[in-house]
Amino acid sequence: MDEDFIELENVEKVFDVRRRVGVLRRERRRVRAVDGLTFQVARGEMVGYIGPNGAGKSTTIKMLTGILTPSGGHLRVAGTDPSRDRTRLARRIGVVFGQRTMLWWDLPLRDSYRLMHRMYRIPDARYRENLDRCVELLDLGALLDVPVRQLSLGQRMRGDIAAALLHDPEVLYLDEPTIGLDIVSKAKVREFLRDLNASQGTTVLLTTHDLTDIEQLCKRVMVIDHGRLMYDGALGGLHEDGAGERTLVVDLERELPPIELPGARTVRVEGPRQWLAFPVTQSAAPLVAEVAASYPLMDLSVREPDIESLIAKMYEDRRAP
Repeated sequence: MDEDFIELENVEKVFDVRRRVGVLRRERRRVRAVDGLTFQVARGEMVGYIGPNGAGKSTTIKMLTGILTPSGGHLRVAGTDPSRDRTRLARRIGVVFGQRTMLWWDLPLRDSYRLMHRMYRIPDARYRENLDRCVELLDLGALLDVPVRQLSLGQRMRGDIAAALLHDPEVLYLDEPTIGLDIVSKAKVREFLRDLNASQGTTVLLTTHDLTDIEQLCKRVMVIDHGRLMYDGALGGLHEDGAGERTLVVDLERELPPIELPGARTVRVEGPRQWLAFPVTQSAAPLVAEVAASYPLMDLSVREPDIESLIAKMYEDRRAP
C-alpha cells in the first residue's frame, strides 16, 4: 500500500476579499481558508473528511484536483502536483460535487456518458463494462434517455457518481454524495461505494454532513474547522473526544410525564413524543429495552449528534482551563 498516495504538508490557501466600506472606498481583507493542513491518505483508503460549513473542506478538494493552487505548503496526489499537471491528473481522479453537476444539462444521461467516453478516451469494452455496472448498481436504467435537467437532485447525484467512475479513477473525491437522496437511494449509493473500494481498491475522500455515511463507509475520519485539522482517527474516538450525546426519540401511545431512566435525561417533551439524551459512549440497547418494558411505546429512533455540535464541544473542552 502506498502510504502517501495523497500527501499534504503545511498546505495553506489564502484569498483576497474586497468589500465596500462607505460609498467610494473598498477594503481588502485576507481570508485564510486552509491553514497549515497536514495529512496523508494511503492508496485504497476510504476516509471521511468532515466539518461545518465554511471549514475549508471544498477548498481542500479543489486544491487536490488542481482547480485551486495552494498559497503555501506541499501537496501531491499520486506523485503529481495537481496545480502543475492538472490535465494528466484528471485521467486518474473522479470528482462529485453535490451541488454542481458534470453532466450536460440539456442532453439525455446516456449522451453525457458517451461524451465522457470520448473525452477520457476510454477503451470501448471497458466503457461498456463500467457503464453497465454503474447502471445496474445505481439503478439508472430508466433514466438513461431522460435529459439531465429533468432529473431530480437524487437522480442526478447517482448519475454524477456514475460519470465520475467511467474512466476507472484511482482516487474519488465525493462532496456530499448522498444529498437529496431518499433512504433507499442512500443505501444503494453506500453499498456501491463499499463495493467499489473493496473490488477496485479506489481511494475515496468523502465529505458529508451525514454521519451515517461516515459510520457505514469509513474507518478513518478527519475533522477540519477554520482550515485546521482538529481530529484524525476513528469515528468512535471523535465521539469520545467531542463527548457528544446521542438522542433517543420516543413516541408513546399517549402524553405522559417526562421519562426517567438511569443514564439518560429527558431534554424535550411535546405531547406523546419525548427526547432523551445519553452519552455517545453508552449503548442505546439498555435504554430501548427499559422504555419498551416500562412505557406504552409506539415507536422510537436513535439520532446521532450532528457534526457542528461535536466540534463545538471539542472547542469548549480544549479552551477550558
